[in-house]
Amino acid sequence: MVITGAGIHTSMGAGWSANAAGFRAGRTAFRAVDLFDVSRQRVGTAGQAEMPDRPMLPGLTRRDWERFDRGTRMALVAAEEALSQAGVRGEMPVCIGTSAGAMPIGEEYFKQALAGRSRGQLARVETYQVQRQLTRMMAALELGGPLRIISNACASGANAIGQAFHLIREGRAERVLAGGYDGLAQMVFAGFDALQALSVSGIPRPFDAARDGLAIGEGAGFFLVESLDSAKARGAEILGTVMGYGAATDIHHLTQPHPMGDAALVTMTAATRMAGLEPGQIDYINSHGTGTPLNDVAEAGAVARWAEDAVAGVKLSSTKSSIGHLLGGAGAVEAVICLMALQGQWLPGNLNVREVDPVVNFDLVREPREAVVRHVLTNSFGFGGANATLVMGREVEA
Repeated sequence: MVITGAGIHTSMGAGWSANAAGFRAGRTAFRAVDLFDVSRQRVGTAGQAEMPDRPMLPGLTRRDWERFDRGTRMALVAAEEALSQAGVRGEMPVCIGTSAGAMPIGEEYFKQALAGRSRGQLARVETYQVQRQLTRMMAALELGGPLRIISNACASGANAIGQAFHLIREGRAERVLAGGYDGLAQMVFAGFDALQALSVSGIPRPFDAARDGLAIGEGAGFFLVESLDSAKARGAEILGTVMGYGAATDIHHLTQPHPMGDAALVTMTAATRMAGLEPGQIDYINSHGTGTPLNDVAEAGAVARWAEDAVAGVKLSSTKSSIGHLLGGAGAVEAVICLMALQGQWLPGNLNVREVDPVVNFDLVREPREAVVRHVLTNSFGFGGANATLVMGREVEA
């Protein structure tokens, strides 16, 4: 399966160019949250993105744009970039992952209900529904076809790309728009703060010995993926390939990963085997790497078990150190970042580390660096034990 279009929006900026430049330069993109009141939270910062201008699309009016929630607006911008780069519209399946969906609209409904106001409430009931948001997004993008919405916690975006991979691999579709997104929502932010999962400094430090939590981010990432025959037939530029996909559930705990990373080991092994690669042939891993004490230990253990004797040569970083954890959008956005690494032949940095945790026995990429990058792997792990791994390549395999 080949990639012929890619789009991205994060706190680093809107579009491929802004994000590639930011990650290549080793920037961080965190700032004070001003979308909602955080005065009663322990933490007041996040990877809050700048909202882009309304895209000038024939099927998108200003009223339509205003009825989209924050997350769907970012999804629309990223999806439009992917479709424009691929040069294709029309009939195709669409697979989208999200965790919070249009939660801010539900929050507004609740506030209005508490205040005893009824004006606009019916519209909020309708637009709060993720499928209503995304079917309208498809109409604006001039897309027709079945829509699959995947809400599998923080693996959602990766699972959506994995679903697209299987649809094309099994001959059930020629091309698929796939990706994931999430916007900042007060209930989600407060929930993670209540779990004491957020870094009190506001700056996450994955794989640091004194890491103290994650930072929430927001954004969207999308691929236009299609069969090699379809891409060749229409003369499309091939940006990269999706070579393998693995998914597993570790059935351990509602919020904590399995301490040995058992399901992560399963997904990494399955994805590399499907791709026909050995661990030593993976040039870079974009880690799930949240910066929480339990996650990083579990993932480091899984990487060591997966790579075995080759572990010392594994180059790994977590780009959540730059933009935060995008929840349902994380896997898709990080897949786009991996494509940037393949295209540009560089590795993004695992920033903010002061002292590397002793569990790290791989090559932790602490600053952006030039590298030969042919094959990459990206991990996405979520609450409830959802685990997903994607393997991508630079060139079309013969």
